[in-house]
Amino acid sequence: MSLLSLAIWTPIFLGFFLLVINTKISNTVTYLLGNLFGLISFFITLYLYFLFDKSVQGFQFQEFAPWINYYSINYHVGMDGISLPLILLTSLISWLVIFISSNSVKKSLAFYIASFLILSGLMIGVFLSLDAILYYIFWEAMLIPMFLLIGIWGGPNRVYATIKFFLYTVLGSLFMLIAFIYLYTQTGSFSVIDYYDKTLTLTHQVLIFLAFFMAFAVKIPMWPVHTWLPDAHVEAPTGGSVILAAIMLKLGGYSFIRFALPIAPDAAIYLKPFLVTLSLIAIVYIALVAIVQTDMKKLIAYSSISHMGFVTLGLFMLNPLGFEGGYIQMISHGFISAALFFAIGVLYDRMHTRDISAYGGVINKMPIFGAFFVLFAMANSGLPGTSGFVGEFMVILGAMQENFWIALFASLTLIFGATYSLWLVKRIIFGVVKDEQNNALFDLNAKEFFVMALLAILTLLIGVYPAIISDITNQSSAVIMDLIQQSKLP
Repeated sequence: MSLLSLAIWTPIFLGFFLLVINTKISNTVTYLLGNLFGLISFFITLYLYFLFDKSVQGFQFQEFAPWINYYSINYHVGMDGISLPLILLTSLISWLVIFISSNSVKKSLAFYIASFLILSGLMIGVFLSLDAILYYIFWEAMLIPMFLLIGIWGGPNRVYATIKFFLYTVLGSLFMLIAFIYLYTQTGSFSVIDYYDKTLTLTHQVLIFLAFFMAFAVKIPMWPVHTWLPDAHVEAPTGGSVILAAIMLKLGGYSFIRFALPIAPDAAIYLKPFLVTLSLIAIVYIALVAIVQTDMKKLIAYSSISHMGFVTLGLFMLNPLGFEGGYIQMISHGFISAALFFAIGVLYDRMHTRDISAYGGVINKMPIFGAFFVLFAMANSGLPGTSGFVGEFMVILGAMQENFWIALFASLTLIFGATYSLWLVKRIIFGVVKDEQNNALFDLNAKEFFVMALLAILTLLIGVYPAIISDITNQSSAVIMDLIQQSKLP
């Protein structure tokens, strides 16, 4: 088995293996095996990072095998600079979720860990697929473990949240499948690379772009198809919320880059005012919605929607600076949002409430936790020196190249982001202890400290040295930009 197939199928097979043997081993052994399997998956993707040639524009490590010859459907995977950082993010965050799982999961631990292993492999499959049908299968299959994670280990309204999440995603994906079938009729192939070379009329491009938009906008999620996300976050277990925010939202942004922009570049230019408007609404309006939330998870969920609005704004500026900023924002948000949901999980494990009003003066009992929480809240509001600043700053500069007023409107998030982030810190971390229960709080244990410290290091590393991401993506980004710049539209 080649390296990319190893990256995809190793966590999937190991997850099913854990399910098979779970009745014969204790929870302690299950936890140790789950961590070992998660680490194996991460080290495979890390090995790919060291083998990756940053100077190459095309796809590397390609694997091709005929699958359904009659319809020209093949097992075709490959990796470029757009997919590499995302598969590293996926394998790392998936392992951290497993690593911290013993803190909060007491029932069916093997099924819980196996779900994340399988989900990790399926998401990596999405990032590496170069056949449209293979991509679609991975895209839909990953709904199953996430559906189970929320439905089994979620909160009291988990059934409503899972059904809403499932319906939104499946219905949006049907339009994407229709677009793939139409492209097959035009090219005789389901190869993504073949789609890039196909010249389509503006009308056809617009229809294809809108079909893709229905699927990818739901996944990001963009306004107004965002309402499933706060419900899913609130009801999901901590690990589920981490994966949703850190990785699954990025699938929509990645898919815009991989499919919509290069296949229908004229449509992207034609629809640019519409796409930018939706992004700006998400940035500003959803940030205002976040400010009034009383549930910690719901606040960070709305914050995620607002920040992903920055991602789409950067991508749809259709210039290199905005595009690169949008991509870095995706990776940055993966680390920051994961850390914030991990932090909320730490508090919930101790207090069993997410109500902001129940806290206050936490730093008096949890000074180390308080320091990490402040750092990630500041990064979430775009503090210079953190990864949260880099992506937002580049997107604003990219917007400035196009239109001063777009840049000004987008920069309002720096005010609103600071408002809800710092107000959250004030109400939870500082002030006086409001409740006697808070006196029973205790600081981070060794596992929690390790997770927080690792995410803090990565957040600061990207903040002071963003080239660690941009050096990988430059060549692949140039390919997308070239396709857009070749457009005949003004």
